[in-house]
Amino acid sequence: MQKVITIDGPSASGKGTVAARVAAHLGWAYLDSGALYRLTALFAKNQQIAWNNEAELAKLAARLPVQFDGQKIFLNQKDVTNEIRIEAIGMGASEVAKLPGVRLALLQRQRDFLTERGLVADGRDMGSVVFPDACLKIFLTAPPEIRAQRRAKQINISLQGVEFEKILADIQARDEADRNRAVAPLQRLPDTLLLDTSDLTIEESVKKVLDWYSKKNNLSV
Repeated sequence: MQKVITIDGPSASGKGTVAARVAAHLGWAYLDSGALYRLTALFAKNQQIAWNNEAELAKLAARLPVQFDGQKIFLNQKDVTNEIRIEAIGMGASEVAKLPGVRLALLQRQRDFLTERGLVADGRDMGSVVFPDACLKIFLTAPPEIRAQRRAKQINISLQGVEFEKILADIQARDEADRNRAVAPLQRLPDTLLLDTSDLTIEESVKKVLDWYSKKNNLSV
């Protein structure tokens, strides 16, 4: 067993926030794997490389000039923390994540985040591909409508109207792309615990993960 907690789930499910807080509570390292795919998509866009150009994208992914500094993310020494979170780049991340060459280029890079103190990793294939021997695997989700509402509140958009409908449509399209890609699709495996956050606050979700970890390892956290 690896000293890793994996939290996989669909777009805008809150897995990143939960994972970061669990990592902070345990004093473990944190990996936002989705950021690496978003960074690859953004880097390709900046270099005018198409998101279906597998050979060139794999080269980009292998030499991503990225730096993580707390909650901030830098690409080529530029703070792109907010830029990689826009929906267009999210869809780009889904496109580049379909490509085996890109996934292979980023695989070892993700595994290198694991240190002796432990790691909490969130993404879409953390438990199924990147860390199959993790000590605790979680699939965190909520219905698309609830995820769209949360995203809208984050960016101060009304829960009705054209802008909200676009957010919902983008999330649904991202779900479809992630579930149906040929390589490492988004899925819940039999050894993965389901955490539906529809009626849970972030604090309650974090507590649930910590409780599961404690019970699984007979620890007090």
